[in-house]
Amino acid sequence: MTRAGTAGGTWRSVVRTGALWGAGAVFLALVGLVEAVSRRQIVAGVLSLSYTFILLAGFGSGVQVSRRWAGLAAWQRLAGGAAAGALAGVLVGLLVVIGRLANLRPMLINASLPLYEILSFGRGLGGLPLMVLVQAAAGAIGAAMLLLPPAVRRPVIVGLGTAFVIGLFQDLVQLMLQSGVRAGLRSLLFTGEGLAPRGAVILMVLAAGGNIFWTRYRSPVRRWADRLAPPRRRALRGITLVALAGAILTLPWVTGLFISQVLVLVGLYTLMGLGLNLEVGFAGLLDLGFVAFFAIGAYTVGLLTTTGPLAVAHLSWWAVVPIATVVSLMAGVFFGLPILRIRGDYLAIATLGFGEIIRLLVLSDFLRPWLGGSQGVLGIPKPVLGGLEFRGPQQLFYLTLVASALVAFVAARLRDSRLGRAWMAVREDEDVAEALGINTVNVKLLAYGIGGAFAGISGAIFAVMLGSVFPHSFNVLISINVLALIIVGGMGSLPGVMVGSLALIGLPELLREFSDFRFLVYGAVLIVMMQFRPEGLWPTAVARRELHEGVPATAGGGVELAGAHEPDG
Repeated sequence: MTRAGTAGGTWRSVVRTGALWGAGAVFLALVGLVEAVSRRQIVAGVLSLSYTFILLAGFGSGVQVSRRWAGLAAWQRLAGGAAAGALAGVLVGLLVVIGRLANLRPMLINASLPLYEILSFGRGLGGLPLMVLVQAAAGAIGAAMLLLPPAVRRPVIVGLGTAFVIGLFQDLVQLMLQSGVRAGLRSLLFTGEGLAPRGAVILMVLAAGGNIFWTRYRSPVRRWADRLAPPRRRALRGITLVALAGAILTLPWVTGLFISQVLVLVGLYTLMGLGLNLEVGFAGLLDLGFVAFFAIGAYTVGLLTTTGPLAVAHLSWWAVVPIATVVSLMAGVFFGLPILRIRGDYLAIATLGFGEIIRLLVLSDFLRPWLGGSQGVLGIPKPVLGGLEFRGPQQLFYLTLVASALVAFVAARLRDSRLGRAWMAVREDEDVAEALGINTVNVKLLAYGIGGAFAGISGAIFAVMLGSVFPHSFNVLISINVLALIIVGGMGSLPGVMVGSLALIGLPELLREFSDFRFLVYGAVLIVMMQFRPEGLWPTAVARRELHEGVPATAGGGVELAGAHEPDG
């Protein structure tokens, strides 16, 4: 290929990249996100969230062009990034021009005059050249980021990211800095409108400095710890664990009620995820009706503890939790019996039907006298232990934490046991596993039963958290969310379940202030994550090797993989 042809191809990639990112900025503007967050200040008087979304088009196009032109000179990469950013700005400006000349509101309801004012920096059509110049500068900055050496680029990215995240969640951070010494820190970092410019600089410097310190001294610290005598090494490990446990135990009182509530929800989904991970991640049994076990545990606790007219018995919550666990386990075994011979997509459809059957039965008039129908079960008392009532999210956090730790310990022991290896053999190839003497019927039923028991524990905590149980709380979306967090965290990975729960349950709750647009941002984050981390956020060693190194999981087939445990990490 000639030099002219090569140059033409590279500049065509600049046009495509700039057009793609510019179209993304136009899309965010037309769905109403840019206007909706225009009052949200990331850095007070300097940068708002709406302009962050707009400038992200130029910055992202510059990064992408610089990555594609890695073999070219620095000035060429900077010029390409600036050109791509400028093109993204042209598309944004073109929206303003078209909107000024024609009324787009009948087709695009968010194409309003306030939006055009934002996109033109409040200067009308005269602000469009400024938009192009700003986007070109953002593209050049994005291209320059990849020109920096890694030792410089990492601290810069960490510093900017820290300031952005603190500015984005400034309301939550300020709630945690309301009293005592923390109030002085709040006045230093924030103003009435948002993160102060001096606060942004302080956060960037601290975060970048911390990254440099960690990068420089991480290896020497590890070598020093490895040279310690075994008793001192165990003592150091114990001190670290105690400090970590202390930080976790004080977390709900430092973060406040809202964050505590979010952490409780994350814990509940972690419990369900650990249960479904036994079925999907270990045994390869796709279950879309998993919410049924969650509902069974909640209703069992509700009916046996409620003080209302539907009370079956007036037992304490501590006495009912083992009963709810056993009932959920039996329901899992009973549910597994009719679908033992079903595989693949048919199994997913069958399990989805089972979950809907449970919900519709609870809503039916036939069971209304016993289960309350759509009115649900009310008057569920809070657990009491030694005079301490678990009445709020800050108290329920500890209940959820202990339950999650116990269930995770049991799941880890099951994974490393003979039963866990049998599950993995069935997951890899059920026919070969059966030929090798594994009782696939018992193995599958145990997976359904134990997974259902874990979900029942989650339902038991959910019932006392709300103080009531309603059938509409157990829709199929819960099952899909639990399955999604397993995939995002890493299929078959126990730490991945916890990380996936934080990403899929905690993040949308923290973004709830953005109303209907939080799921748009949430979906975009998931798409980016699945592009760069298809194996999950915290995958098993086998999954990472299969997807990134191109090495077959085993040389002898799936059963050999099932017999050799790979550590998470």
